[in-house]
Amino acid sequence: MTRDAKTVSPGVTLRELGDLFEKEDFNAFPVEENSQVVGLVSKFDYLANFVFTPSHMVPRYDDLMKRTAADIMTPEFVYVRTETKLTRVLQLMVDHRLRSLPVIEKGQRLAGIISREDVMRSLQRCAQA
Repeated sequence: MTRDAKTVSPGVTLRELGDLFEKEDFNAFPVEENSQVVGLVSKFDYLANFVFTPSHMVPRYDDLMKRTAADIMTPEFVYVRTETKLTRVLQLMVDHRLRSLPVIEKGQRLAGIISREDVMRSLQRCAQA
């Protein structure tokens, strides 16, 4: 698990998110406000803003890039607690096809992020024991 996970504030713009997704190799960022995780913003959430159909036209680019993480985040997201067993973490990742999961402590505080790679390393250690 990565304990010092990168987070974004609800006010970060799509322009800033785009830069972060390009710079960092993360699929999602926890959205943190007052030291509490209030949502999760993923590359999918970001990209969905650029999809248009005849019934949903994309606004002007500059207006679009002013949207914030709070506007596009997923407020109800899949997460695990610090005491969640590895088998449950793995099951959630497989069931929801997730690359990583936020690990949340009491009070909705972020303890870290657990990734597929973390789970794979743990499984390897178990196999070698």
